[in-house]
Amino acid sequence: MSLTGTPFFVLLIVVTVLCVAATLLLWSRLRGPQALRWLLRFLMIALCQLTAISVVATWMNDDYGLYSSWNDLLGEDDGAVSMVGPPADRATFTRGDAGTLDTYFRGRRSRMAGQVIVWTPPQYEEAKYRHTRFPVVLLLHGVPGSPASWLEHGGMPGDFRQLMEAGTSHPFILAMPVVDPGGVNTDCTDQREGKVATWIARDVTELLSHKFRTLPGPKGWGLMGFSTGGFCAVRLPLAYPDVFGTGAALDPDPLSGDPTVITDAKSREQTSPTYMVRHTKASVDLFLATSAEDQDSPPRRLREFQRAAAGTNVTTRVMVLPTGGHNYNTWTRLYPPAFSFLSRHTTPPGR
Repeated sequence: MSLTGTPFFVLLIVVTVLCVAATLLLWSRLRGPQALRWLLRFLMIALCQLTAISVVATWMNDDYGLYSSWNDLLGEDDGAVSMVGPPADRATFTRGDAGTLDTYFRGRRSRMAGQVIVWTPPQYEEAKYRHTRFPVVLLLHGVPGSPASWLEHGGMPGDFRQLMEAGTSHPFILAMPVVDPGGVNTDCTDQREGKVATWIARDVTELLSHKFRTLPGPKGWGLMGFSTGGFCAVRLPLAYPDVFGTGAALDPDPLSGDPTVITDAKSREQTSPTYMVRHTKASVDLFLATSAEDQDSPPRRLREFQRAAAGTNVTTRVMVLPTGGHNYNTWTRLYPPAFSFLSRHTTPPGR
């Protein structure tokens, strides 16, 4: 029986009530020496206290997401970091600037916790769209960075709203999750120190599906990221084609993997997008872009990935700007073609 499930919580309440009832019924009916009767009464009181405390502790655990499973409670985990926060179904959103919604929650699969910022398009609140589901784009920041980087430096959601109003893109729900929860950066892979891939692909998507009217299936979900987030926007559709159908990478980190992030050479190779695309059977669509002057993300690396994808079911488009560095000025210039690509390869809002 699950530690966090409703059946276990209800069972504890029933056991507590039965213990109290049994204590009241048996209190004056105990037989034997006085010392034995006092001992039995003490044990009955202790049992009532224990069950009552268990009910409260379970309620607090469900509410705050302290432990996600019996193994987590007993410390019998796989060594991954375990963080504290409310589960997805109890996460609450607060309204921030620019009409965004902000929350902090703990994923039940990854056991990682972090911030997620969400923006819904104007149509989402309009009466004629009240039964409409919307496609989602996860915006993945670089490292170092945070979800707020998209708001403070990346011009979101204002820049996207202009593109939407100009007809360059259909409406998306934009979600900005942290890509290094608790400071744990794994290049969006599942490692011993943290299951970041699971956090984004399973836990964050579960939160959004639970709280918002999102389209189901990979055609309803895309990613866009810059730098480390760009690496993730390529990798995650290859790792989870059942979740994400498309990705747009702006100046991505080396797609062969970063030895400063994943030190084990074999693990780094096998979790890298370049290796994965050679061995994948997934049918996903990827947009990769950089500038000719970006030494951190040179065009030759994107071309290498494109060649590796040849002959697979992965379609790629590579764009190279003539000028620009590894910065927001370059990334914001790439918004129009990136969102246009994402819009062409995702399902528009519908029922």
